Amino acid sequence: MRPVPAKLACLLAIAAVTLIAGGPVFGADEKEEKPQKDSKEVQTAKKMHVMFTQQMGVHQDLELQEYVQRVGEKLAAVSERPELDWHFTIIDTDDVNAFATMGGYVYISRGILPYFQNEADLAAVLGHEIGHITAEHLKKQNRKGMLSGLASAATAIFTGMPALADLTSMAGQAIISGYGREAELESDRLGASYLVKSGYDPEAMINVISTLKDQDTFERERARLEGREPRIYHGTFASHPSNDTRLQQAVGSAGRNAAAATGSTSNREGYLQAIEGLPVGSSARQGMVRENRFYHSDMQFTLAFPRGWQILNQPDKILAIAPNKEHYLEIRTQGPPADLTNPRDFAMRGLSNRRLDQTETFDVNGLKAWTGIVRGDASPFGQSTNVRYIVIYYANLMWVFKGASRSGMTAPSGDPFFLSTANTFRRLRGNEFALAEPYRLDVIRASEGTTIESLAKDAAIPKYPVQQLRLINSLYPDGEPKAGDLIKTVR
Repeated sequence: MRPVPAKLACLLAIAAVTLIAGGPVFGADEKEEKPQKDSKEVQTAKKMHVMFTQQMGVHQDLELQEYVQRVGEKLAAVSERPELDWHFTIIDTDDVNAFATMGGYVYISRGILPYFQNEADLAAVLGHEIGHITAEHLKKQNRKGMLSGLASAATAIFTGMPALADLTSMAGQAIISGYGREAELESDRLGASYLVKSGYDPEAMINVISTLKDQDTFERERARLEGREPRIYHGTFASHPSNDTRLQQAVGSAGRNAAAATGSTSNREGYLQAIEGLPVGSSARQGMVRENRFYHSDMQFTLAFPRGWQILNQPDKILAIAPNKEHYLEIRTQGPPADLTNPRDFAMRGLSNRRLDQTETFDVNGLKAWTGIVRGDASPFGQSTNVRYIVIYYANLMWVFKGASRSGMTAPSGDPFFLSTANTFRRLRGNEFALAEPYRLDVIRASEGTTIESLAKDAAIPKYPVQQLRLINSLYPDGEPKAGDLIKTVR
């Protein structure tokens, strides 16, 4: 969780909407000119990059960022658009994903890196995303009419104007869900050609898709068991499986036709050395969930949630969900105006036109707080529900708790849970800072007796450790390491 909330969907809308003013589709009319470094496309991409990285955060390991940048530049140099100033950024999220916007901006999540077995795997995913930019798939989506009429939304997004919620899901759909089978195959073909020209084996494209397809399959099953939506890698998996004949033909064709088909680099040891120590799960700047308690070292606070609730640590909020989704509790932060340091005054100004009930001021572990019920408020259970608000002033921020339940007359039925959770909010104690440290990736060399089961017993993986270790080591569903193999685990 980070202190200033924003809507990721709006940022994705920028990516899709503003591309309308971008350059030509790769392979289209040769009379069209490619955008230059200072084109409107690139300038818009730069603005979007600032907003996006502020929202999601950038992974703070500069050496790893530089390593990914070098690999990406190596591929981009042999692409159809080497003139662009390419940027490859590791986003500080544990989601398994990668995507490109436009103008040479490619993003890869911290969470996808443990699933790569070598540098060639990393290059394969970066190459695929470079292919989306060189083929200009977002602009092709607009030519099909998916984004027509949305060009004016870019100004509204940049100026922070509201009422864009009806645009965001449509505009961000291509980035999140992929561009369709033909476009994804084209990006695979382009990416494979960049691999070959850069000295990598184009089969890495198939290998990494196979590994991430296994992760995708497991994530869908896990989400089903946990009663939630799956968080899956976009595009490629929705369009074709790893054993897809056309995918293999596209990759094979790239290997045969490339002029500089040296294709042997994998650099497994160099890659594993680069990612050793990588945070797994939440990073320190996001905070750590341990059992039912949340710890944040940078912001120096902790709080406890009801046992058995699902806790989602998202970029702009913490979300706690009760079993059977009977109750939802959302926690966000907001920087108040300089003249508002009292939670009651802050709440009264923000909720002045709402129907309030059961309001009171109180103290939470030495911190000023206010609470009240807003009648007829929007929540996951409808547009007119009774919602418990709690506001706590801490670290020059207002911490806004918003709790709603499926049932309840004068107050949400989960009201006791919401109030008790807020009352656990307090400053972090000196002996608790270690609990806010993230779990980290560790690379070991397997011995004769090393098994995934034995590693899982000591791994700092709260759920499904056997499956998770097999996935990050490309041993899913039942593979075992061989003596002498370098194996990834979590400490």
